[in-house]
Amino acid sequence: MKKPVFTGAGCAIVTPFKGRDNSQVDYEKLGELIEFQIAGHTDAIVICGTTGESSTMPDAEHLSVIEYAVHKTARRIPVIAGTGSNDTAHGINLSKEAVRLGADALLQVTPYYNKATQKGLIKHYSAIAAAVDVPIILYNVPSRTGVNIAPDTLKELSKIPNISGVKECNLSQVSEVRCKCGDDLNIWSGEDGQVSMMLGAGGQGVISVVSNVYPQIMHDMVMKYKNGDVNGSWALQAKTLPLVKALFCEVNPIPVKEALNIKGWNVGGCRLPLCEMEDKNRDALKAAIKAFEESIS
Repeated sequence: MKKPVFTGAGCAIVTPFKGRDNSQVDYEKLGELIEFQIAGHTDAIVICGTTGESSTMPDAEHLSVIEYAVHKTARRIPVIAGTGSNDTAHGINLSKEAVRLGADALLQVTPYYNKATQKGLIKHYSAIAAAVDVPIILYNVPSRTGVNIAPDTLKELSKIPNISGVKECNLSQVSEVRCKCGDDLNIWSGEDGQVSMMLGAGGQGVISVVSNVYPQIMHDMVMKYKNGDVNGSWALQAKTLPLVKALFCEVNPIPVKEALNIKGWNVGGCRLPLCEMEDKNRDALKAAIKAFEESIS
């Protein structure tokens, strides 16, 4: 069995910005967020992923944020760096640099827009895995990338020693992936609303957006299940569902950044082309946060 990079809830952490046009990373705020996550028993920090707006980051900034997270976390929990690209050579270079800076593992999104074939996906991921010596978590999110990593492809990739697992957002294929890959591929949920279901399929936990705001809840949701309190895990899952709906009423990370701002974190906005929330959605998010906090008080 491949050792998982982490078990529990890893936070797909936002990148806080400052300046009128969100042009600067707010490193001091990022440090505060990381400390909040560790205090809330988050099991890993996933830096520069989709939620971290890596697609708007020049390479120098991207790597600077990874370096800061590694330094601030100081090996207390794993740092998983998003270094995926739709250009294999670019992905290799980013990955090598992230490893040099101390990342414990890498998150590799499926190549987007150019839509590789399944054969191309195997070649892409094999090349990146051969270039580094840390665990790799594949990130299968067809709704964003336009291509799915098929179960047979995951089975083939699971034979590569440092391909540790997959963050799976295509929930329709989880059972097939689990049956075909067994213990050779760890699975994490990429959907906050389907954590307990993934655990029931033998998953290791979740890479979570909700954890940005409520890290302890997401950690407990996984650990209750892992420790035998299945009903307790499902009860937390049920309580979070309206909140999850509100946090994804617009494209991620617009709502989660707004939620953090509502909670007083002042993380700034999103970089264009993402923009501020619609007023009606912001009001619904505020109401969902209030109702959720009343439900757990």
